[in-house]
Amino acid sequence: MRMRWWLVTFTLLLVSGCASPDPTSQQYDSHYKSFASAEELQEYLRWSPDRVPLVAAHRGGPLPGFPENSIESFENALSYAPCLIECDVRRTADSVLILMHDEELDRTTTGTGRVEDHTLTEILALRLVDNEGGPTEYHVPTLASALSWAKDRAILELDVKRPVSFNEVVNAVRAAGAEACVVVIAYDIDAVARIHQLAPDLVISAPAGGTAVVERLFASSIPAANLLGWVGVYEPPPEVYQALHDRGVRAILGTIGNLDHRAEARGAQVYADLLAAGADILATDNVPLAAQALDQMD
Repeated sequence: MRMRWWLVTFTLLLVSGCASPDPTSQQYDSHYKSFASAEELQEYLRWSPDRVPLVAAHRGGPLPGFPENSIESFENALSYAPCLIECDVRRTADSVLILMHDEELDRTTTGTGRVEDHTLTEILALRLVDNEGGPTEYHVPTLASALSWAKDRAILELDVKRPVSFNEVVNAVRAAGAEACVVVIAYDIDAVARIHQLAPDLVISAPAGGTAVVERLFASSIPAANLLGWVGVYEPPPEVYQALHDRGVRAILGTIGNLDHRAEARGAQVYADLLAAGADILATDNVPLAAQALDQMD
């Protein structure tokens, strides 16, 4: 009886070990990406006919036990595929930039109240909560610690939440020497121009939701080499993809929401079809399933 129990236990451990990749495994070293300069990053992200599709882990790729906007979730996402790591920047009461999506602490931490009303010390004392509502052992990272982690590992896509300014974020990137591992997200063409004026070497995720928006984007003075095109959360007309690719710009399609739900119901082929139709980067809440689509296309 004791031997049978041991065999069952061993089998369960083996199965659970196969269910989620080990982020420390040598097998996943190739998922880390390192660039010597912002120009090298630009070249890596440029579109070409033989481009390798990528996944962008929305809010860092949270999963059960791995809360959003945590470095531990970033590492876990990289165990599945090379990822752009999308994360959110807010400011504490004592003007420290941290990673947090919501204006309030209640949903994603064991604390309550507005982020901007709490000091860094107070926020660091909290634990992060995963999307299922379970407290974890992880803590809120500062932007500085995330930038330090990203070097020689991954590309951070920074979603700057008001009232944080682009100037504050650019200063933080400069202080960390992290120009080669950062993309800054902009939601309108004017914001693209402001970011480029502050930091002409940085890559910017720019709005590209429709041919008119794409035309306005390319009519600006921002070099195409500095741009990624965010086409939205629905498949755009093929001419949008074509216009971006004609300028060597990759298209980011947000699958968060409806398209992710479709893939969960029908399988990874949904993502593969989106990539075949012209998307270059899938911004997703389901990194493991999207990673399967990348494997299918190898």
